[in-house]
Amino acid sequence: MSGNNVYENTPEEDTQRDKYLVFSLGSQDYGIEIQYVTEIIGIQPIAGIPDLPEYIKGIINLRGTMIPVMDVRVRFRMEPLPYHDRTCVIVINIMDEVLGLIVESVSEVLTILPGDTVPAPDITAGGGFVTRIGKTVQGVKLLLDCGRLLRDAELEISGGSRQPNE
Repeated sequence: MSGNNVYENTPEEDTQRDKYLVFSLGSQDYGIEIQYVTEIIGIQPIAGIPDLPEYIKGIINLRGTMIPVMDVRVRFRMEPLPYHDRTCVIVINIMDEVLGLIVESVSEVLTILPGDTVPAPDITAGGGFVTRIGKTVQGVKLLLDCGRLLRDAELEISGGSRQPNE
């Protein structure tokens, strides 16, 4: 037994494990790991920045911090829709890098155990952002790679090179 922590390696240790924030784009539900979500806010005024891809809408000022925002619907090559009262921004933080994800609506936090997921097929839409498919009582949830969304946005904002078909 290492250390004096009797709770080491117990299931209670990680309350965010296997939990996903579920949001909708059109009729499809997507999930992102709750551990990356710092907050959910209503749509805010966005300051546009020239010469960025269409899906990087610009930046928002969140309590003095400038956060780049990505319209996930546009990123997934879906028809853009006007923002409405249910449109929100999911603020994610991965290793101190922050990105806002604009989505149509957020519905719930679900526990999806690894045994209830399957790898995403290679033909999955969304530019390879969908890594697994969760099977739930409420239906299929496409589980996203938040790290890839963030890296992709950073490349676009910094003007980095892109691979073809991404």
